[in-house]
Amino acid sequence: MSSLRIGIDIGGTFTDFVIYDSASQQIQTFKLPSSPENPAIAVLNGLKKISTEKRTQEATIIHGSTVATNALLEHKGARAALITSRGFRDVLQIGRQDRPALYDLFADPTPPLIPAELRFELDERVSHTGEILQPVDPVQVSAIISLLKSQNVNNVAVCLIFSFLRPEHEQAVAAELHSAGFQVSLSSEILPEYREYERTSTTVVNACVSPVVDKYLAHLENNIPSLSRLRIMQSNGGHISPVEARKFGVRCILSGPAGGVIGCEYVGKMINPVGGYRLIGFDMGGTSTDVSLIDGQTKITTDAVVSGYPIHIPLLDIHTIGAGGGSIAHVDEGGSLVVGPQSAGADPGPACYGRSDLPTVTDANLVLSRLPADHFLGGQMPLDGSRANAAISKLGDKLNLTPEQAALGVVAVANAHMERALRVISVERGHDPRRFTLLSFGGAGGLHAADLARELGIPLVLIPPLASTFSAFGMLAADVIKYYTLTVMLPGNTPHKELSAKLDVLSEQGRNDISNEGVDKSLIRLERFLDMRYQGQSYELIVPFSSNILEDFHRIHELEYGYANTSSPVEVVNLRVRAIGLGDFPVFTPMPVHGSDPADAFLESRDVVFSNCVIKTPFFQAESLKHGNHIHGPAVITRSDTTILIGPKDKVEVDKFNNLLIEVKQ
Repeated sequence: MSSLRIGIDIGGTFTDFVIYDSASQQIQTFKLPSSPENPAIAVLNGLKKISTEKRTQEATIIHGSTVATNALLEHKGARAALITSRGFRDVLQIGRQDRPALYDLFADPTPPLIPAELRFELDERVSHTGEILQPVDPVQVSAIISLLKSQNVNNVAVCLIFSFLRPEHEQAVAAELHSAGFQVSLSSEILPEYREYERTSTTVVNACVSPVVDKYLAHLENNIPSLSRLRIMQSNGGHISPVEARKFGVRCILSGPAGGVIGCEYVGKMINPVGGYRLIGFDMGGTSTDVSLIDGQTKITTDAVVSGYPIHIPLLDIHTIGAGGGSIAHVDEGGSLVVGPQSAGADPGPACYGRSDLPTVTDANLVLSRLPADHFLGGQMPLDGSRANAAISKLGDKLNLTPEQAALGVVAVANAHMERALRVISVERGHDPRRFTLLSFGGAGGLHAADLARELGIPLVLIPPLASTFSAFGMLAADVIKYYTLTVMLPGNTPHKELSAKLDVLSEQGRNDISNEGVDKSLIRLERFLDMRYQGQSYELIVPFSSNILEDFHRIHELEYGYANTSSPVEVVNLRVRAIGLGDFPVFTPMPVHGSDPADAFLESRDVVFSNCVIKTPFFQAESLKHGNHIHGPAVITRSDTTILIGPKDKVEVDKFNNLLIEVKQ
């Protein structure tokens, strides 16, 4: 394996690159404007730049892609069909009784990804015990194939009832479809669990996005340096081979934000190796904001909904909203100021980029002098202050406000959206944010983090030195991870030995698959879990497998819901195995302590607009700050790729890893 490792994260505005040389333990970063019309252009341009500067064609590339996400959000996935058991063709449309707009009598349901005319039924049946009641009729399969060809469909999702118990029927149908030249997504491979709607929805999403991912990765693989080894980030925080990603595109829906969460976990372990860290990840980019919570370890969920479509696979628990530096501000019909979710993106970008007149959050920060125009991207991309002022002034005229007042309003509205998202991931899930540290990253996060922490009562903000490219960095800290699951529906008092034997089968599959990824057997770790619930409940809790599973379940249930009913019978619904191939993590050397005086990093002083006054504020160069330096607010700290705003009463300390620790005062 090459000593050069490259993490790449495509954002709505910029594509981030982090290069780690494990031989010298040196890290370099840079950004390029994203290329929305073809995301691969920015990626290949960045790799060409690295190849030229490093004079090497060999590297391990770990890539987080938004291709699958965008295909789903923009309904630009492949045209696909569904083959299911007789009587189940409308499961995809019926869904659940959940309603996102509970009191809106005129709300339209999310349209199914596959229309009724492309949903086909087979006369086959497997019982709930796995007994074959009616075999697949090959004549019916041939007739459906003829219809598919007449409909110009190349991708097919196959989801037969109880296929997670007996996958033979799906495999037989897939063999015929493959012979006829179709790409096939099987529910027994993608999600071998009960619950027909979620299993069907997840399989259909895979059938729609995988061809788009396949085309993108094929183009990328054909154009990257020949000796490079490409890996793709998954939504569960691990990376896989392009071959697997092209087949299971649904696993990469949240691959970009997942890198940021893994980066948070890495920083948490670095500052507190014993695992006592409690972090709220706040990733504010140009287009969106992603938030997550890490209470000693990352949290995995199996219940995600993206653009209205359930995806029932293990993925990191991330909450996303349409708020970022490029979020467009406008006045609605009622005369209220609205910010986002529409974004100016990379093209045309905010007004200050010089190609549009759209007032955005970035423009507002520039008007408030919180964002220095001449230091943006290390001075490589100077911002147009007059154009930003004109855009914000025009917005202010509609509200009868001065440009500064309008800019403060834009920032306040954007902060309100992000504060709500932070409450969703913490307060609404039973966590007190005052007991956590806000780990801020993303290119725009540093300008808003301290104010958001103040509103939530969070006492400390941590901003790592690689904050602006943190998701790409997190990909370098990721392991190879695969999940395996099996629905069993067993009583909670099932003998430990019987459960262990069933888990052994999944574990052996995981061990072999991770080994086939090129991971040494000594670096493979297997984790076992049970999905458990009280009899009669609709949903399960994931419980680590141990000799005291019942006691553990009651304890976890009480932590999650505030009570435990120890006299109620318990069910084991699913078995789960998490197979991990430990990665080659970046290594940071602690810096020696310097004095508290940050004079060497001082740049200049400028007037900066805060919420209720204008204050002459010192500006500091982050790269020149040393371990032990202290800064008393107000202050603005600029890096080559991001800017951090320090409130008038806040204090900053630089730790041994060059993290900025901001003590937030109310």
